[in-house]
Amino acid sequence: MKFVIVGYGRVGSRTARILDQEGHDVVVVDNDSERVERAEQQRFDAYEGSGDDEEILLEAGIEDAAAIGALTPDLNVNFAACMVGTHHDCRTVLRIDEDYREDIYEKYAEDVDEIIYPERLGAAGAKTAMLGGDFNVVADLAANLQLTVLEIDEGSPAAGKRISELDLPPSARIYAHGRPHEPLTIPLPGTELAVGDEVALVTESDQSADVRVALQSPNG
Repeated sequence: MKFVIVGYGRVGSRTARILDQEGHDVVVVDNDSERVERAEQQRFDAYEGSGDDEEILLEAGIEDAAAIGALTPDLNVNFAACMVGTHHDCRTVLRIDEDYREDIYEKYAEDVDEIIYPERLGAAGAKTAMLGGDFNVVADLAANLQLTVLEIDEGSPAAGKRISELDLPPSARIYAHGRPHEPLTIPLPGTELAVGDEVALVTESDQSADVRVALQSPNG
């Protein structure tokens, strides 16, 4: 599949590399010439320009992309890029860097497919580690790991189980959990999963299939 990544900073570059390693076609858009050059050195097609410029996104191939990840630190640019993506029938992923607030989430949630807030997830990992958990923020974000959000669907073997009871691969770590229509929060070992819940986890790329077997129905 083809993906357009707007913003080749820390989040965007790592996302691009993971998608590339999984065999996807990745195109980068960034308004910083040095980042564009770096993306090209890493053998990505890259375009210099602002992510809120539809002409640049058209040059990048937004018309035949499966999704756009608007991952710059500028929320307004990210939202504008997602709206262009929506116009061209792309799945849209919006990055928010501001401190998480319910009103910000609600303002944008209805217009995009997914909202991510990397700083909050980093803080969640740090809190888990400080409370004695084994979420190592630095080690777990190695190149061979991937972040995934999965829904517990009807028929999932995880439905009705507590987090501590899940049969996950050794490398897999659930770092956030959310009830339907609620933000993701750090789960406790006794948190019970129900159909419709979402879990965010980090796992080794070659074990992603085993994770899906543990959390979703065969048709999920």
